[in-house]
Amino acid sequence: MLETVDLKKTLSKSAYSKRMSELQEKLRGLQYAVHEAEVPVVICLEGWDTAGKGRVIKKLTEKLDPRLFRVYPGRQPSPLERRYHFLWRYQMKLPNDGEIAVFDHSWYGRVLVERCDKIVPKKVWREAYEQINEFERWLADDGQVLIKIWMHISKKEQKQRFQDTLKDPLLKWKITKEYKRHHKQYNKWVKAVEEMLAKTDSPHAPWTVVEANDLRWARVRIFETIAERIEGVVERRKAVPAAVSRTAAAAAATKSQRAERAARDHERAKEEEKKTMAAGDAPAAP
Repeated sequence: MLETVDLKKTLSKSAYSKRMSELQEKLRGLQYAVHEAEVPVVICLEGWDTAGKGRVIKKLTEKLDPRLFRVYPGRQPSPLERRYHFLWRYQMKLPNDGEIAVFDHSWYGRVLVERCDKIVPKKVWREAYEQINEFERWLADDGQVLIKIWMHISKKEQKQRFQDTLKDPLLKWKITKEYKRHHKQYNKWVKAVEEMLAKTDSPHAPWTVVEANDLRWARVRIFETIAERIEGVVERRKAVPAAVSRTAAAAAATKSQRAERAARDHERAKEEEKKTMAAGDAPAAP
């Protein structure tokens, strides 16, 4: 799959500035539409080291209402989190209805870094594919929208970004020994990424692979993907407000149905009461 990605795609500075401004305003409006429609949105941003995930998140949150979104950076699990299933710590951070959660690295660390760095046994990361699919199926069934993005860059581009970052005294701390080791193991990681994309892509939680050699192109592509997915789910939620029963929209949409059902139940209870009373008044058999 990754070998077919066209990493030569670029976007001019002027076209980027115009389109990005439009998309930022659009996503700000969609954020309030999500809140009104009571739709929880989960964004999983994955990709190579130095692919530009942090810059995407910075741009994404510039004009969003900070009351309605949370960003969770990737980190090692705490001692408490290690006591539970690896998905537990992400479940604890899922958004409320009408809010957005952005994961800079997510549960896919189990089948990527933990696999490639041999942190967990092969049996464990192999079992994780099915567990992840079940988790994401549950999220979809619960009415949550899952947007999964893989930012793809070439090995050559990654090396160049490492060199550029190391020249900056304020940023060179980012290029760790782990980053350098992953770069040397690029081909090993490609195999893991390919398998992850193949085994966890589904209609309810599809992957979007973004060409990220050009950061301007990547940001616009990611923003467009997020906007498209959110627009689709908001339209569906408005068309079928009763789809998620816990929401206020569902309660309003089913108010008349619930009233009719209550009236029928009341009439049925009265009939049963009459029958019971009639049976009690009947003369006893000789």
